[in-house]
Amino acid sequence: MGTTAKLSASDRIQMLLDDNSFVEIGGLVTARSTDFNLSSKNTPADGVITGYGVIDGGLVYVYSQDASVLNGSMGEMHAKKICKIYELAMKVGAPVIGLVDCSGFRLQEATDALQAFGEIYKKQVTASGLIPQITAIFGTCGGGLSLIPALTDFTFMADNAKLFVNSPNAIPANDDTKCNSSAAVYQSEVTGNVDFTGTEEEVLLKMRQLVAMLPANCEEEACFEITDDMNRMCADIANCDGDTALALSMIADNHLFMEIKPGYAKEMVAGLMKLNGMTVGAVANRTKVYGAESEVVAEYEGALTADGCEKAAEFVNFCDAFNIPVVTLTDAVGFAAGLKEEKSVAKAAAKLTYAFAAASVPKVNVMIGKAYGSAYNVMNSKALGADMVYAWESAEIGMMDAELAVKIIYADEIEKAADKKSFIAEKTAEYQELQNGAVSAARRGYVDAMIAPESTRKYIIGALEMLYSKKEERPNKKHGTV
Repeated sequence: MGTTAKLSASDRIQMLLDDNSFVEIGGLVTARSTDFNLSSKNTPADGVITGYGVIDGGLVYVYSQDASVLNGSMGEMHAKKICKIYELAMKVGAPVIGLVDCSGFRLQEATDALQAFGEIYKKQVTASGLIPQITAIFGTCGGGLSLIPALTDFTFMADNAKLFVNSPNAIPANDDTKCNSSAAVYQSEVTGNVDFTGTEEEVLLKMRQLVAMLPANCEEEACFEITDDMNRMCADIANCDGDTALALSMIADNHLFMEIKPGYAKEMVAGLMKLNGMTVGAVANRTKVYGAESEVVAEYEGALTADGCEKAAEFVNFCDAFNIPVVTLTDAVGFAAGLKEEKSVAKAAAKLTYAFAAASVPKVNVMIGKAYGSAYNVMNSKALGADMVYAWESAEIGMMDAELAVKIIYADEIEKAADKKSFIAEKTAEYQELQNGAVSAARRGYVDAMIAPESTRKYIIGALEMLYSKKEERPNKKHGTV
């Protein structure tokens, strides 16, 4: 099948699921409304194919909208079919996958369509944290329909699809020639609403890979056949400390790390991998991005940004809901400075702090670079409840850069010193040893062990095996408010 041809609703299901595994539900349902001569129009399956099948042997429920039926518009029975899929999925504990290609509400059905559409929102909210929800956008997803992918756990988008609340041409002083805010590149790299993009075939293949890594529901564990040596050393990992996506791929079983939102907030890495056969979530600070020829294509200052914190917090919350352990690689020197960041970074960092502190799954942190000030605390520190904290021998943990701290502490003495440069160098070395070295933090119990970079994989696996049966009681309350 060609990579540029637009697939039909049925083709997408067949390509997504294991061969011959799809079973349709509600195939004879048609529109119920007769207003505006709707009864004279043919509406097979009312524009959406629904049913169940398997991906790598695991049960999933699927709905796929058919743009050839009234342009894929959503009417009452169309929406009710989707709700039925959600009801079945929640009963048996299996993921729901939505393949979206819809022109919006069916105007002929008005309030009936609106009511049924709102019922989908309600089902999504009820299912949140109970079963994984995944949406892929292949055509148009606009207006109220854009809330459906936003309410799911992961969103995929074909390169030629459109996602918007208001279309670019309806936004004052804008049109799609100035800023195509409905495009996949905008939604994945600027807004962060989309996790993965590609051709239709690439999107469907990536969805299969994701589903194969996830537990079926919040009560199951994502454990698989062990296909890598748990004691394998990561010889070159220290050379990848800047680009932590590469470092995580070295740690992962068979070097397979699936990054989430790779085009958004690149200074923060989030993704899924398998470690010793167990699915694990990973969050890491990133200061460099390497290209195909190992050249540096982007650099970041190692500061926490509002977008990065939001991205990580959302991912940690997902992992905690589905009993997926979380591993962090910490290399953060503070918070990003600027008017845009000042507006929102405190709230975003608070959300990440809350996510790590509230998560009851096993949590392992590895300090691989600098961990300064409150950024150190925010990134899954021992203070927030990390179960095991390791540090590379070269790591630094403290309030701030040692030389800057010396210039503040010894401001008066520096002014009086005969050789200011030598005085600063001497005091900087002293401060570095007493306060900023990871060994100093280990002596205080904030780091559990100093490790060689190449041993990172086996230490993380050992910690997760030890924490496998972790149980953590929390105060009885309805829910938090952050």
